[in-house]
Amino acid sequence: MSPNKLVITDTSCFVLLYKIDGFAILHNLFGSVFTTPEIALEYGEQLPEWVVIQPIKDQNLLAEYQQKVDPGEASALALAQEINADLVILDDLEARKFALKLGLAFKGTLGLLVMAKQEGIIPSIRPYLEKVQQTNFRLASHLVDQSLRDAGE
Repeated sequence: MSPNKLVITDTSCFVLLYKIDGFAILHNLFGSVFTTPEIALEYGEQLPEWVVIQPIKDQNLLAEYQQKVDPGEASALALAQEINADLVILDDLEARKFALKLGLAFKGTLGLLVMAKQEGIIPSIRPYLEKVQQTNFRLASHLVDQSLRDAGE
C-alpha cells in the first residue's frame, strides 16, 4: 500500500495501536487515514492530525448498515462505500463478513503489523504481538501463529 491509497480505520485499530504504542505504524504505512465522527467519538481521545474525520453523507446507508453491525463499524463501511476506499481496517468478525459481502477490501490490525514488516517499517512483529497479548484485546493463538508466518518470523 502506498500513501496515495484511501484507507479507513475503525475504533479497534486506534485503540489497539495506542495500547501497543504503534500509532506511527499506521501513519508510516499510509500517510493519512480516514475515519468517521462516530469512530472518533467511540475512540474518545484526540486523534493525530493525519487522521481525516469525514462524516457520512448518505445517512440512509448508514442506518441500513447499523442494522447489520455496530455503529462505528457501520460508519466505517458506509464511508468506504462513499469514497471508494482501497482498504478498511476492521477487527470485528461480523463487520469483516459484511465487508466481504459489500466487496470491500479489508485487513485487521494484525494484518497491518504484517504489512509494516513486509514494507520495512518495523523489523519484527513479535514485540508488538507480545504487547497485544498484554492488553485486554482477545487474540486467538492461531491468529498469532498465522501473523508470525505471514511476516516470515
